[in-house]
Amino acid sequence: METRMVMRREQEEQASQMSHSMQLSSQIRKKTFTSSDEEASYSDFYPIIPADLMSVKEILDMDNFPRHRTWEILKETLAADEEYLRQKWTLFGNEAEKVELDVIRNQHELRTRVDTLALRKQAEKRASDHMKYLERLSQKAPDFPIPLRAHTVWEGMTVKLSCTIQGCPPPKVTWYKDGVELRMSEQPWSYSLQQNFGLNSLEIRRCSPDDAGEYKVVAKSPLGEAMTSATLVVNSYQGAVAGSEHSQTPGLKLEPEAQFGNTFPPTWVKEGGRLTLQCTFTSALLPFQQDVSWFRDGIPLHQSSTVDMKTVDNKASITLKAAHKEHEGVYTVRLRTGDEIQEHSAYVYVKDAAAAVAGGPASPLSVQVSDVNKDYVFLTWQPPSADGASLVEGYYVERYEVSQDEWVRCNVHIQKMCHYPVFGLKEGTLYQFRVRAVNQAGAGRPSKATDPVLTADPLEHTRTTVVKVDRGRTITITKDELEGQVKAPFPPTNVHASEVSNTYVVLSWAEPEPRGREPLTFYVERSLAGKNSWELASLDMVVNSPRFPVFDLVKGKQYCFRVRSINKYGVSDPSEPSEPISLGKPQAVPAPPHSLMAIRDTDSSVLLQWQEPKEKDDILGYYLYYSEIGKQDWKTVNNKPVTKNRFIAHGLKTQGEYVFRVKSVSRAGNSSYSDESHPIFVKSAIYVPSAPAAITLLLCTGSEMVLGWRAPACNGGNPVCGYYLDQKEKGMESWREVNQKPVKERQFKVCNLTSGHFYQFRVFAANVVGVGKPSEASEAFLCEKWTMPEPGCPYDLELREVRKDSAVLLWAAPLYEGQSPVTGYLLEISQGDQSDNWTALNKKPISDKYYKVTGLEAGQTYRLRVSAVNEAGVGCASLPTEPITAQTQPGTKNIEIGVDDDGFIFLGYEADQMNDQSKFLWSKNYREPIDAKRAKAETKKNGSVLTLTDPSEEDLGLYTVVMSDNPNLSSSYDFTAEDLERLKELSWQVRNPLIALKSGWQVEVSEKGDVRLWLQTESLSNAAELRLIFNDREISSTPHRRINFDKAKGLVEILFDQLSLEDEGSYTAQLRDGRAKNQFTLVFVDQKFREALALAHAKRRDHQRKSGPYFQEFLSWSVNEDCELIIKCKVTNTNKDTSLKWFKEGVAVTQVEYEQSSGVSTLNIPQVTKKEVGSYRAVVSDGRGEDVSTLELLGDERDKLLQQLSKQCALSAGPLRIQSTAEGFKLYCSLKYYISYLKTSWYFKEKKIDQEVRTKPGSNMQMVWIEICNPTENDKGKYTLEMFDGKETYKRYFDLSGQAFADALLEYQRLKQAAIAEKNRAKVTMGLPDVVAIMEGKSLCLTCFIDGEPAPEIFWLRNDKEIANQAQFTITKEPKCSTITVNNVQLEDSGKYSIFVRNKFGSETADVTVSVYKHGEKPPANVVEMG
Repeated sequence: METRMVMRREQEEQASQMSHSMQLSSQIRKKTFTSSDEEASYSDFYPIIPADLMSVKEILDMDNFPRHRTWEILKETLAADEEYLRQKWTLFGNEAEKVELDVIRNQHELRTRVDTLALRKQAEKRASDHMKYLERLSQKAPDFPIPLRAHTVWEGMTVKLSCTIQGCPPPKVTWYKDGVELRMSEQPWSYSLQQNFGLNSLEIRRCSPDDAGEYKVVAKSPLGEAMTSATLVVNSYQGAVAGSEHSQTPGLKLEPEAQFGNTFPPTWVKEGGRLTLQCTFTSALLPFQQDVSWFRDGIPLHQSSTVDMKTVDNKASITLKAAHKEHEGVYTVRLRTGDEIQEHSAYVYVKDAAAAVAGGPASPLSVQVSDVNKDYVFLTWQPPSADGASLVEGYYVERYEVSQDEWVRCNVHIQKMCHYPVFGLKEGTLYQFRVRAVNQAGAGRPSKATDPVLTADPLEHTRTTVVKVDRGRTITITKDELEGQVKAPFPPTNVHASEVSNTYVVLSWAEPEPRGREPLTFYVERSLAGKNSWELASLDMVVNSPRFPVFDLVKGKQYCFRVRSINKYGVSDPSEPSEPISLGKPQAVPAPPHSLMAIRDTDSSVLLQWQEPKEKDDILGYYLYYSEIGKQDWKTVNNKPVTKNRFIAHGLKTQGEYVFRVKSVSRAGNSSYSDESHPIFVKSAIYVPSAPAAITLLLCTGSEMVLGWRAPACNGGNPVCGYYLDQKEKGMESWREVNQKPVKERQFKVCNLTSGHFYQFRVFAANVVGVGKPSEASEAFLCEKWTMPEPGCPYDLELREVRKDSAVLLWAAPLYEGQSPVTGYLLEISQGDQSDNWTALNKKPISDKYYKVTGLEAGQTYRLRVSAVNEAGVGCASLPTEPITAQTQPGTKNIEIGVDDDGFIFLGYEADQMNDQSKFLWSKNYREPIDAKRAKAETKKNGSVLTLTDPSEEDLGLYTVVMSDNPNLSSSYDFTAEDLERLKELSWQVRNPLIALKSGWQVEVSEKGDVRLWLQTESLSNAAELRLIFNDREISSTPHRRINFDKAKGLVEILFDQLSLEDEGSYTAQLRDGRAKNQFTLVFVDQKFREALALAHAKRRDHQRKSGPYFQEFLSWSVNEDCELIIKCKVTNTNKDTSLKWFKEGVAVTQVEYEQSSGVSTLNIPQVTKKEVGSYRAVVSDGRGEDVSTLELLGDERDKLLQQLSKQCALSAGPLRIQSTAEGFKLYCSLKYYISYLKTSWYFKEKKIDQEVRTKPGSNMQMVWIEICNPTENDKGKYTLEMFDGKETYKRYFDLSGQAFADALLEYQRLKQAAIAEKNRAKVTMGLPDVVAIMEGKSLCLTCFIDGEPAPEIFWLRNDKEIANQAQFTITKEPKCSTITVNNVQLEDSGKYSIFVRNKFGSETADVTVSVYKHGEKPPANVVEMG
């Protein structure tokens, strides 16, 4: 029992230890470094057992762990008898310990196996992804680095067509023959296709003519398609042996490789402008030639947003959308051919754009950004070539934050040197930078902006390490993980000056190690060297980068610097102080180059060479400048520094004279100018001539051969002085000299030849420079005596005067004439370079040895040849000429004919392209020399003049001129009899010149009344003479008559202060100027003289009149729109004492308005009557004098006035209107004013209306009318009023019909009835006054006359009451009269008395007031006194 208890205790302790071990195992983790590519833990997929021991129970309870069957049995046993288990615990513990050890061992093996399997799968997946990534990176469109090549084989041979293909993914390859896909199954025996590692081959065995054709290979992939093709030519043995023209398979031709055709010359483009360079090729580019490459200064150019490169058909071009100075340089285009790589290069000059300010400098260039940090960059640039009106003083640096839209200046003060540190930038921000040069005029144009630069920590990559493990796996380790938690930062190290200038110092240091995970900033401190007084150099500025520029240092003092690190935990200790640092010395501008030489290059360029300065370490390059001699107008050659000491300056004027100078360029600025070069004329440099051509056999005697050849196409800028010949027998390799001394002519007799042998020859041309290249070897000539009857071939064919539609061909007669002399020549022409289709130019032989070919097509190419003819027939044709293009070259001149200053007839010819050795060769009919006795040739600056000494009919004919060293410069002129006659007349005029007249005699009268006689000729010299003849006697200046002679203007003047009758006559001016003379006569008599005399007197009086107040505008009249007559005048030169008075017929007119400020006086007459007609007179006067103006409104002037007034009256007429009256209709027209001078006529239905009983025209001052009495239906129609003012007729119309007629007729009838009633109405016609007075006691008698039908009734009223017959009142009534008598009038009888009459048509009342006054009183005033 005790033993069992001990065993159980031991088992519990072991179990406790095992449990503790498991806890430790779950808590302890091994530190590992995971790669950035690792994903989830492998334990997510497989159970991983810890390395420490596990309890058996834990092992047994793992359901997902694979076990042996023994473990299942053990578990079942334990479950069935747990008590038994406890009793057997000791035995089981011993067994379990062994099992446990086995389990631990198996667990380690199992975990290793599971980890290995998981790692393998993960690695395979990583590898697969990496391969896919690499495939994506390496994806490339199909391409043929080595294309198919054309082959020519004999029938029955085997040929292999091969090409290499590149592309990713691998493209699908298909072969085609003549456009049809090749299928290997159709001809398995003759075709074999192989594909190995990109090499594709098609083998064709036993070739037959059917195999000939075009073979094409097409490679396709998802990324594109490529194609290459080649031609297979199969030659037939039968055709080759028979010499058949179809020895090659018909219809198949080898495609020629493209070569350079038209290329681009040196080009100029303005800064900021668009530049396009283009070249063409001789044919379309073959597939393997499609990759045309472009370079600038040897650096390849690529397609981008600013560079556009195109290759289409037979053209290739490159376009720079905005050219800058950095783009200046040598541009090269490269073309691949089968055997080599061809290149063409030309220099592109970028000219300065317009200055930003007048006199401002040009823009700097090559702005570069370096040492990029979080908040700091370092800029460098190159100075501009053009300073402007004054020297460049420095530069402004500007920055542009890409997210913003504004350029900000970085430096306040001008930066002298071409470098500058920019600090204070934002981390992680894109910036662009540019620079402006500054001189006294201001800031110039900005440079090209840099590419965007991202501010970032440049050492970020050093804090990460990538460790490669097995099977391509990598693990990324960062310093932050290794350093752990670093709180307080360590101090920086290695504080030093990385950039020292004379104005600033750039400090650099290394970040502390370890750095820590927290972001770092820095404080910079400084102290004078030798002292320990540290102060903050960065002030309140946050320094994020290990770079810091210090600007405020004192020159001549030394400083020490130290730096502290800062993070969120605190500030580090200071770093070790730097070595003493001070500002550097100002960098001196470099010395200028020297020994500048200008050397002839071409007719528009010059080669410049110079010696570099001794100290050239800091020199960036050189700027060149040129000026025409004597102008001192210096211009830049290049705007990008040239790094070598030689340069070719293009774009100069041919025959212009220039001087050059050069500057050195450095960061400190440009040097002073070098000394000027010696002046140089721009013309082509001389070099050896090109090779002669077209060697021809002209004659063979059996032992001698006479050879001829064509002159070199280019003489090298110097005349050819001779030729050398070599010969060899056919089949021999070595050549033998024929002549040791040069041959002047282009033919030579070779002697000592062996008859029956074949010989070949070649020719060298030589000039002062040396001997040129040999010609191509001639064909093998058989040395055999010529005996054929036909003549030999003409030779020495030469083309002259090539124009766009014509050319002249010259030749020499054949040396071998045959059996009879040559009688003429036949010419043939062929269009194209190599065409064998010849067309005859002349049907009949010509005897001349020249011929002008006409009818050519401009731009087409032609060849010509000549055959000689004798009695035996036509000889062999000459060798064709070189191909010529029918075009007129720019600057082509023709012979001009004229007369020189001495009266000699001349023929002149000018040529721009000539040098010191150039000579002009004159001839007649292209071959005959000019007779020196009859003409003299003289060479001038740019041409030649042939002067005829004594021209006559002997000099008529065709004159020709050609330049000795350039036959392309030639011309001809046919001097005819008409030219001779015309020029002889002109010659006489030149030898007997007349002074040309610009303006003949003129007579002018001045405002003061002076008279001037003058004429003008061409400008005369100071030696000119004048004689003036007046009425056959010479006259000179007198006080009354002055004579002026202005020779420079050719002006002759006679000035009369007061012309008189004695001055009438003829005036003749006789002029002489050297040989030139002339005379001009003025007949100054009769009416011409009298008119001038009267005008002079009138102007003299007018001038005197204007000495005081005078009429600026005399009296004049006008009629306004209101038909008012306005008479006005205007006076001037008045003062406060001036008076203006008007008179009519001597009577003063007072209704005049006068505005003294303007001087205008006006008389306004509203209506013109006869009294307004007459003579008007205005007088203006003061103490200085008076002036009178009159206006006669009489006669014709009166008629004019009335006509104008009538016109205004007619224009004021309104439309015709109708008015109904009791008598009928009244048609009327209203006018503002009507006068009888305006004639009026009335028309009815286009027929004039005469005055009748029914029609009565009438008028008054404001109206014209016609009355139509008793209208009827016949009066319907159109009425017209015509008004005639004496010149013009004016019309008005009225259509009296329809409703208008009906309304008018109805109104007429109404008015007629009203008129009848009014006529018969009772009315008082005469009688009663308004007021009467009577004395008391007298009798009053009032009588009144009445009218009316029927007779009216009569009533008398007193104070509106009827008066009956009484004793006091007596009333009498008669048909036409009634009387009332008041007897013994009393005061009470005063009042109103009325008479009232009436009948059936109406009534009327008349009133009178009666006033009764007493005896002795006076009656009231203004009354009728009765009694």
